[in-house]
Amino acid sequence: MRIVAYILIQAEPGRAWDIAKATSELEGVKAAHAVTGLYDVIVHAEPADLETLKDLIVKIQGIKGVQRTHTAVSV
Repeated sequence: MRIVAYILIQAEPGRAWDIAKATSELEGVKAAHAVTGLYDVIVHAEPADLETLKDLIVKIQGIKGVQRTHTAVSV
């Protein structure tokens, strides 16, 4: 089963570009963009499985400046 997920990130002011760059370098991440709106960064990920997705979210939440994440898994 292929997993496609979008991880929406709220960041501390001024940190969106740093967070987008840091997340884009993580395994399983296909793209990461600083955006406008309610969220500051959107990450497109295709992890191998749900356990890998969980680990990816934990890594993202540990990046300096990340305040909150919301994950949407494509169905």
